[in-house]
Amino acid sequence: MHGHAPSSPEHWLAQVFAAQAVRKGGIVRRNVCWVDREIGRERFENEVRKRGFRLIQSGPQFIVICNTAPLRLIC
Repeated sequence: MHGHAPSSPEHWLAQVFAAQAVRKGGIVRRNVCWVDREIGRERFENEVRKRGFRLIQSGPQFIVICNTAPLRLIC
């Protein structure tokens, strides 16, 4: 991760979910490989689920929808 040791999983999660987009009900994107390396996919999925958010994977990116509103796929 940019030339320094990775942070603890708890610190990493705190940073991800402290983003302004999370507080405003927006979206957060993270690279799948980065998630796997930093905390692991299963833990990330569990943390997203715990918050009632939605997680989508599109290619190499995870997209977290940071609100609990129902989703409707348009196309």
